Amino acid sequence: MAEIRVEGLVKTYGAARALDDVTLTFPDGGFFGLLGPSGSGKTTLLRAIAGFVTPDRGRVWIGDREVTSVPVEDRQIGMVFQNYALFPNMTVAENVAFGLSVRGATRAEQATRVAEALELVQLGAYAARKPSQLSGGQRQRVAMARAIAPRPRLLLLDEPLSALDKALRVDMQIELKRIQREVGITTIFVTHDQEEALSLSDSIGILKDGRLIRHGPPREVYHAPGDAFTARFLGEANILTGTVEAAGLRLPDGALVPGKTPQIAVRPEALQLSLTPVPDALRARIVSRVFGGAMGTIVMDWQGQTLKATGRDADFAGLPATGDIWVTWPADQALPLV
Repeated sequence: MAEIRVEGLVKTYGAARALDDVTLTFPDGGFFGLLGPSGSGKTTLLRAIAGFVTPDRGRVWIGDREVTSVPVEDRQIGMVFQNYALFPNMTVAENVAFGLSVRGATRAEQATRVAEALELVQLGAYAARKPSQLSGGQRQRVAMARAIAPRPRLLLLDEPLSALDKALRVDMQIELKRIQREVGITTIFVTHDQEEALSLSDSIGILKDGRLIRHGPPREVYHAPGDAFTARFLGEANILTGTVEAAGLRLPDGALVPGKTPQIAVRPEALQLSLTPVPDALRARIVSRVFGGAMGTIVMDWQGQTLKATGRDADFAGLPATGDIWVTWPADQALPLV
């Protein structure tokens, strides 16, 4: 396995900067999630690490070896794409063995590695089937087996679950995490799904307009986003802006910057609602209620700003469909933004 480092990566396409001075370390054996909106640079970064994209400036390291100019086939990586890219005329076993044969492995070695990889993804009994005889989740696991059979130092996943339906995607998230833990391989995972990144990753990095704007453990980034974009992109957030005197804008000590309007983020699950007046509370107006099964959402208006509160639907049972409501939150749930 290997620690991966990128240093000062820049990649331009005409006037657009797909990567803008990105420096980041991916820990050895870790599961790192890259996320951001379309065009943020996450796939370009993944492809630069893989060798499919040559950066205009900067360097890429796999372990103690600089690979910036090393061809893809010599980087010892495995890669899984969104569309699986399985050969329809080959059996499952032949698909998994393909990379091994290209690398010159003997037939005996291929047979051993294929059996090990298929056992790992729990598809040993499907070796003789064709891809058309498999479900979407099974095809995705074959693609995983093919990627890990050559025992690469690094596994790159480019939105591999986006083509699956929600229930199957959740099942595959569990499988991905299990496989990565068992193999212990350094894994970089590109996704646009925030919940997926939070549940799978040991660390995450958020990109915007080609720049890395925040990275760290998922829990840390979620609870200390640092800026409004990150707060909104990683989960939902109520962004409140006002003067120091405005009701409800209670910031932690040291959070106020002289000459700047204070701004905070409060997660919807942190809001506390009351039908009766509460000291230091915001007086908002309920606009709508959204039923989501076990969980529900209350949408409110406060001084032209939209607020959302989420919680168990049963806890919202006594609230009216519209009307005044008083909103508070624990002081430590006011997340200062810059």
